[in-house]
Amino acid sequence: MSAPVPAPAPSGRRWPGILARWGTAAVVLAGLTHVAMWEMRTSTLQARFFADWAAQLDHQVRTEPATASRYPRTGPSDIRMGYTRMPEFLDSLAGRGYVLTAQAQQSPALQDFMDRGFFPPYPERTQAGLRVLDCRGEPLFRSRFPLHTYAGEAQVPPVVARMLGFIENREVLDESEPRHNPAIEWTRLGKAVVDQVIAVADDDHAAAGGSTLATQTEKFRHSPEGRTASAHDKYLQMVSASVRAYRDGENTVAARRRILLDYLNSLPLGAQRGWGEVHGVNDGLQAWYGADVEASNRLLPQPSDQAEGLAERGLALRRMLSLLIAQRRPAHYFGPGHEQLMAMTASYLRLLAAEGIIGPGLRDAALAAPLQVQHAHAGAIPNLEFGERNASSLLRVQLSGLLNTPRLYELDRFDLSASSPLDGHLQREITERLHRLRDPAFAREAGLLGFQLLEKGDPSKLLYSFTLYERGEGANFVRVQTDNLDQPFDINGSAKLELGSTAKLRTLATYLDIIAELHREYAGMKRAQLAEVEVGAKDRLSRWAIDWLSTTDDRSLAAMLEAAMQRRYSASPGERFFTGGGAHTFSNFNAADNGRLATLHESLRDSLNLPFIRLMRDIVYHHMYHASSDASDILEGDDDNPRRQELLKLFINKEGRQFMRKFYQRHHGKTPAEVLDRLAESVNRTAPRLAVIYRSVEPEGSQADFSAYIRRHLPGAALADDYLETLYKRHAPGNYSLADRGYLARLHPLELWVASYLRQHPQAELAQVLDAGATEREQSYAWLMRSKARRGQNSRILQLLEAEAFAKIHAQWKKVGFPFDTLVPSYATSIGSSGDRPAALAELMGIIVNDGLRLPTVHIDRLHFAAGSPYEAALRRAPSAGEQVMAPEVAATLRRALGLVVSEGTARRHKGVLDVDGQAPLPIGGKTGTGDNRLNTYTRGGGLAASRVTSRTATFVFYLGPRHFGTLTAFVLGPEAGGYKFTSALPTQILKSMAPLLRPVLAGQAEASCPAAPSGTALAVRAP
Repeated sequence: MSAPVPAPAPSGRRWPGILARWGTAAVVLAGLTHVAMWEMRTSTLQARFFADWAAQLDHQVRTEPATASRYPRTGPSDIRMGYTRMPEFLDSLAGRGYVLTAQAQQSPALQDFMDRGFFPPYPERTQAGLRVLDCRGEPLFRSRFPLHTYAGEAQVPPVVARMLGFIENREVLDESEPRHNPAIEWTRLGKAVVDQVIAVADDDHAAAGGSTLATQTEKFRHSPEGRTASAHDKYLQMVSASVRAYRDGENTVAARRRILLDYLNSLPLGAQRGWGEVHGVNDGLQAWYGADVEASNRLLPQPSDQAEGLAERGLALRRMLSLLIAQRRPAHYFGPGHEQLMAMTASYLRLLAAEGIIGPGLRDAALAAPLQVQHAHAGAIPNLEFGERNASSLLRVQLSGLLNTPRLYELDRFDLSASSPLDGHLQREITERLHRLRDPAFAREAGLLGFQLLEKGDPSKLLYSFTLYERGEGANFVRVQTDNLDQPFDINGSAKLELGSTAKLRTLATYLDIIAELHREYAGMKRAQLAEVEVGAKDRLSRWAIDWLSTTDDRSLAAMLEAAMQRRYSASPGERFFTGGGAHTFSNFNAADNGRLATLHESLRDSLNLPFIRLMRDIVYHHMYHASSDASDILEGDDDNPRRQELLKLFINKEGRQFMRKFYQRHHGKTPAEVLDRLAESVNRTAPRLAVIYRSVEPEGSQADFSAYIRRHLPGAALADDYLETLYKRHAPGNYSLADRGYLARLHPLELWVASYLRQHPQAELAQVLDAGATEREQSYAWLMRSKARRGQNSRILQLLEAEAFAKIHAQWKKVGFPFDTLVPSYATSIGSSGDRPAALAELMGIIVNDGLRLPTVHIDRLHFAAGSPYEAALRRAPSAGEQVMAPEVAATLRRALGLVVSEGTARRHKGVLDVDGQAPLPIGGKTGTGDNRLNTYTRGGGLAASRVTSRTATFVFYLGPRHFGTLTAFVLGPEAGGYKFTSALPTQILKSMAPLLRPVLAGQAEASCPAAPSGTALAVRAP
């Protein structure tokens, strides 16, 4: 049975209930509206929420490495300051021997905050840049970006703050609500939302943005490309700006002032040639208007309508206002939209006057002021550097290598402080002295004019370079590296110079290293065993080592090395040496030495050339004829010796490719007619030779063109048609081999082939020509593979074996710091023909000073990134264990030999000059070198046809006491070097004149010497 359905109530009885419910909803809605309006006005609730959130987003700097640190991935400010590359930097530095000493530890809340895409709320630096300090913590270089900023709120002219608030964010300066959230201005945001909705339906509707100064600053700094590309970007900006505003608590009055200050200091204003990126209104004043920043800011706070200086104030005001407007589209407004910028500025000036922000007099003065934009800045940004220029250039280049940042423009904008062991005070003193040595009067005062010094030549054109290093804990620290070249080029570390007899030191080190190897190989054998050792016919070093070990009782390495230094070599120049592919003669610096038979001690001490030429020959022969690779087996063995055939083919390919490169350069880009004419001019012209040339290059050419070519190059010769027809047929393609055609034309056969190939393939690259000509190279050298050419084969095999020997010598040189990838395969390398670098020579001296231990050279010992940020990291150069590249006994032998150069030899003017009264004599040693470098041209008969001077150098590589070492080089480049005459006595005299500067440092006097690099403490560097 169904329940009865209640009868509906009378309609008049429903209305009170409905009205009651509606009334409750209305009350609730009114209450919510009141709360929302209250919250929009006071920001009380969000102040508590964001302040609590911000309090969790912290970081602490600790001495242990951080784990799982977060870093920004984009954002103009983060990219510019290097924050986005921090993981890369830390990995790169770890691989180069740097260890963390302190790092920011991010809280889990901050890591989560950044994972969600928000920007961390820390006190961001508006002005950053690279700072480099010397060993005492004094500045060598500082870059500031932006260059001009307001240091605090008090520096901002009030009229600038009011103008900015009026244009961009009118609530930012309203202090009536201390908890107000500066990231949101509700009226602007509401209008922006309405505009965006209308713009969906009406493309022509201008949709205004709702950004405040706080959100715009977040956008400038951290959004991709400094833009808002989506609603999500706007959300990230607003939340990040809100959290940052409440970082110090619920009261945002101070935060709003800071936001205004940060905005003025960091708003992007485009980029300009000669300046780069322009950020901040103060840099904008100088970059875009060429204004005096300090003067402009002094004018703006003055009474607005004061008659005196009104025009200047009006100009300053209009410039500043235009920058605040131009940030919306700087490339447009400072370019094609300049007239539009002027109109908008004028409109705002009227509005500002109407609002009472400026007076009518200042308005009219500003309206009358012209805005002249400059589109390129004259010269580099001033006042970037402190300290000595070439020191800062050197260290910035070192930093760019450490951080894989080749552009110094980028490096200079990183938020980074770096410390160098370089002694800034001594660097400046040495640099000043090197510059003063160009003054003839000062050069005379320093004792540089005289016999074997600067005998002739203008002192003002001489270049000098100087390096000084100090052996420290696990590293060689650069103390001075300078020159008097007024350019950023690093002479010490980048120039390739022929430094003459300093190469004798490298040669001697190689020789003693070989003796040490022979000692390891044979010293453990008994005399009977030594007698059975087979020695190559020309391996004089092995022969000497076995003979010496067979007759001595003291088989220690030190005794063997000293005995090796007592071996005598002739200084006679009366011998021709087959080396480097030809016969050469050499001479001594002093002809009086020609008859000497000198020990190696004496030869190094007096810098004799011929003993070292002969010593290098012994070294080369040792590598060629040592038992494991005896060249005699190849040179005297059967024709079918596999190694012999391999070397001949190697020679053919190597020399053939060299010739093909030469011929390619000669004929590439020429027309066939030009090539034929050039080949004709290269020979003593006869009809048969010209016939071979033409038929080789133009095998399909007609009889008529062939005859015309020969007649043009043999004008007046009786050439019958039938004779020319006979030549045309005789030299048709295929009648003669490539080698025979070269012989008949008196040209290298490969030149004929290259010319022909380029006629068929005029766009061919060199690599294509070399690949295509492999068979022709073998054909053109077919004569060399015949058994009757054995003498020619041996001479070419010897060249290759010598080159192989020099490859082994090069490996030994590289081990001790030689900076280049090849050596000249000639005995002349022992006296400097392979070149060197002053810094590389100093590295060799460091190995000798460090008992054969090769330590890294350190220019930058500490780095401090992003001080005060969640990305902060401090690193130091860890001591290195080094690499033992030379036996300690070899290093000690070399030190003694170098000491004789100073005490008795070519550097004796330096003896005792650095001794300190009351202390033991300072041990000093070194090697001098003079390079008179010329480009010589010889006749076919070997006579000297011409000689062109290319440079003159003089060097002294030295050690000064037990810890310091370095080089001093004097040189002049170019043809004008022919007007100079000086020897290595010049740099030794210069070093002697530096004694008053160096003596306190070498003596370790506290006020003069740099402190030792710290071994384990965190880098204490104040933020720039």
